[in-house]
Amino acid sequence: MGLSIDFFDRDVLVVAKALIGVSFKIEGVGGLIVETEAYRNDDAASHSFRGKTLHNSVMFGPPAHAYVYRSYGLHWCFNMTCGHGNGVLLRAIEPLFGLEKMIERRQVSSQKLLCSGPGRLTQSLGIVGVMNGLQLINPPFELTRGSTVAIVIGKRVGITRAPENPWRFGMKGSAFHSQKF
Repeated sequence: MGLSIDFFDRDVLVVAKALIGVSFKIEGVGGLIVETEAYRNDDAASHSFRGKTLHNSVMFGPPAHAYVYRSYGLHWCFNMTCGHGNGVLLRAIEPLFGLEKMIERRQVSSQKLLCSGPGRLTQSLGIVGVMNGLQLINPPFELTRGSTVAIVIGKRVGITRAPENPWRFGMKGSAFHSQKF
């Protein structure tokens, strides 16, 4: 069963946890979400912390949209909006569908290195800036509920502001996290 707008129209911490174990595909390429991070509008590490701008306006729009941006000008990052300036960063998936396409895009054969990290994930799935603002419940995206899984919680990584917030969530026992919990 596909996810609805209502799934995303909840507290961002609830959504970030609930996304763990969800199947995520773009044009048939993807896998299970195994790691996320939550970002709230009152969070100094969030792109929405200082208010709405041309670049972050998707975060302030309705829930269930893609917020895609370049990180340090190097790679794309993919977030799912929860409305009101809140969003969930996808950090890692377990690659299951379209492995040949992922390997071709990343030029690596190790499944661990395909989608374990925000930049690797976007490269493997073919996520680019023109996807910013697209609604998540429509193609090219496909999000399907998974079974309930055990979740581990930790501090966010790769940020300098508010890293102490335990807003990083992962599938317990997954070998595909971007970093250990």
